[in-house]
Amino acid sequence: MMSTRQAGEANRERELLEQARAGGEQAFADLVEPHRRELHAHCYRMLGSVHDAEDSLQDAMLRAWRGLARFDGRGSLRSWLYTIATNTCLDAIGRRPKRVLPIDYGPATDPHVGPGEPVVESVWIEPYPDEILGVQDGYAAPEASFEQREGVELAFVAALQHLPATQRAVLIEREVLGFSAKEVANSLQTTVAAVNSALQRARAAVQERVPERTQQATLRALGEDRTRELVDRYVDAWERQDVEAFAAMLAEDATFAMPPLASWFGGREAIAAWAKGWPLSGAWRWRAVRTSANGSPALGFYSWNEDDGAHRPFALNVLELHGEQVSAVTAFIARSAEPREREVFERYPDQPADAGKVDDVFARFGLPRELA
Repeated sequence: MMSTRQAGEANRERELLEQARAGGEQAFADLVEPHRRELHAHCYRMLGSVHDAEDSLQDAMLRAWRGLARFDGRGSLRSWLYTIATNTCLDAIGRRPKRVLPIDYGPATDPHVGPGEPVVESVWIEPYPDEILGVQDGYAAPEASFEQREGVELAFVAALQHLPATQRAVLIEREVLGFSAKEVANSLQTTVAAVNSALQRARAAVQERVPERTQQATLRALGEDRTRELVDRYVDAWERQDVEAFAAMLAEDATFAMPPLASWFGGREAIAAWAKGWPLSGAWRWRAVRTSANGSPALGFYSWNEDDGAHRPFALNVLELHGEQVSAVTAFIARSAEPREREVFERYPDQPADAGKVDDVFARFGLPRELA
């Protein structure tokens, strides 16, 4: 039976639906608003990009508004909106290259030659401000296999991008959102048998690419206090330029990537050698501000600019943990990726901040534009 609150919400939804069908734009906005944040996260999982997610969500809401007369109200409004958002994302996937992380783009870089050149084309997965955008804890539905925050973890989103588009949609709708096979089949205009077959293949492919333990499980095992201590140690090592202390925190098979650079370094020793020669060589002074991204601890790193007399935004570092060690760092750099000489990218912190990327990588996460 419905509770009094649930019955009131259902009545309110019916009232808004009637008003929206009569041409009430505000009623439509009020009708879809409770679903907007979860739909945004859904589009991000499908596309791996906050920008693309925003564009697709806007397109999906326009399609929903124009097609409102076709929604009879007998089914779930949430399911109907997800059907539109999913198909909008499938259309977007067909028009652009897939998003990846540098570790999936090419081989590891020799740490003794320094950072390589960037990829100008928009091929990189983007960080997701899950807490600011309101991704909820727990499961979206009892039938879901992944928690909602697990569904935006970088490793999971990166694994999704390697799936064929339909398999991606099936896995997300079944395993993250908890829709039934019949609901997914209706959404994608296919059969239940086809959905079950696609899900089986998608599960196997994703399991090959994600860690055995999710970040959410790792963070719960560590607890908030221990996690905070580990992040504080990481920050302290960078601000003191202590390569040994930094390396001691890394897992033996850790990775360090820096989009838009295609460069990435694999293994504790290689990362330490690169850090000693470049970011922790003493050539730059660093400050860091704590935040979170993709369900993981994250740090906004700022480099000292002598001309401005301030620390300017450089990169958002998303940390992935394995036990009490750092297993992966993805540093999303707020600098232009326009073609230049290789030497420029070896001294990337000295380049002016890219205003658009500062907005995307820092302001979007509530981080300041400069530090004293």
